[in-house]
Amino acid sequence: MAYAIDLFSGAGGMSEGIIQAGFDILFSSDINEDVMKTYINRHEQLGLIQGYNTHFELADIKDLTGDLITESIANLEIFKGKEIPHIDAIFGGPPCQGFSRAGNANDPRNKLFKEYVRVIDEVKPDYVVLKSVEGFCDLKLNDFEGLKGDIYDSNVVPDILEEELDLIGYDMLNPRCLNAANYGVPQRRNRIIVMAYKKGMMAPRYPRPTHDENNFVSVQDAIGDLIQDANIKDKVNPKPSQYQLDSIRGRTPDVDGNPIASNEITNNDFPRHFDLVKERFSLFEEGENATNLRNRIRTEGIDLSDKPKLLEHLQDNSTLNKNEIISKFKNADVNDELLDVLLTRKIMKNRLNRNEPSVTIVSIPEDNISPFENRTLTVRESARLQSFDDSFEFLGRRTTNGSRRRYVTQYFQVGDAVPPLLAKAIAKEILKVIE
Repeated sequence: MAYAIDLFSGAGGMSEGIIQAGFDILFSSDINEDVMKTYINRHEQLGLIQGYNTHFELADIKDLTGDLITESIANLEIFKGKEIPHIDAIFGGPPCQGFSRAGNANDPRNKLFKEYVRVIDEVKPDYVVLKSVEGFCDLKLNDFEGLKGDIYDSNVVPDILEEELDLIGYDMLNPRCLNAANYGVPQRRNRIIVMAYKKGMMAPRYPRPTHDENNFVSVQDAIGDLIQDANIKDKVNPKPSQYQLDSIRGRTPDVDGNPIASNEITNNDFPRHFDLVKERFSLFEEGENATNLRNRIRTEGIDLSDKPKLLEHLQDNSTLNKNEIISKFKNADVNDELLDVLLTRKIMKNRLNRNEPSVTIVSIPEDNISPFENRTLTVRESARLQSFDDSFEFLGRRTTNGSRRRYVTQYFQVGDAVPPLLAKAIAKEILKVIE
């Protein structure tokens, strides 16, 4: 049996893949109470019961110690009177917002990977996996103090990490950028993966791609059966795809080795948009984002004659009458001010292309428009595009609803997760060298 720890677990995307690969997760942790509820609920579905055969610790990683982790595992019912098992692998994804290219080099979250290294040093697993975003490889940290007191001046993060791991007895593979679409996820999502291993042990390999342009799983393969309009669904998705069947039947096994099938589709409340918003969504062609749409209107023009709500909105916010507006947009004779009225200045939408993997699923639900209907995606559709099983239920608020409390919403839990199928591919490579 191979035993693992999952830190910065979020709602549990990485854990899903770790379990699918064949590991037992004995300890996991995250700082947020909202994701904890989703995580523990899912693990109870799988027969992983808090205090019996697994432990979840709600904590800041700065407060986690090797002793706390060891004690938590020793107190599990399944190990009472038995020797505490050795931890084969630690998986973790220190918060990556600070590492992203849109982030801040001085973001204090950038230094959480130092705490991750500290926990590795105290637990001493055989193998280590770290997940981050592409900006991880570019970011330089000034006057960064390492675990043993070494000061790094303007070093890129991977170099710092390699030296820090070397100091505690680990060799590190060069970071690798993996695209989730290459591992059966219906989404183009690049993530930096770092693998490390105790000196003297067999080095793991990064997983080889199983999918490419010839067999990528498409948006239609993933969510064609979740279309709201029955007439559209019958035309688009007359029979379920293999990916849809796998999502319904379940990929993640319970403690007895049986996948958890879904008896109903949860987290699939359809968003309700005003007619004006639906008409605005209808302007987007599949695969087109707001910038592309603006450029198309400027160069080719667009017919608004069948968009009554948008025409009314344009009339109310300009000095033009209906016919003048139709003529100007049809003839591509519009300025930025008029385009801002049509699309709003801050619109950042993207309409998915049904025949390709999705763009990266993020935590903001309004970003992506369904290729089939004039609406944004449901939580379940987003989860499908991340490769979560349908039986995986996301708890908590669907959206913030203007609340002052900063809830980690269902959409955020989905968008912030590691795609389970990508995590599975990585964990299987670690399991190969363990076995």
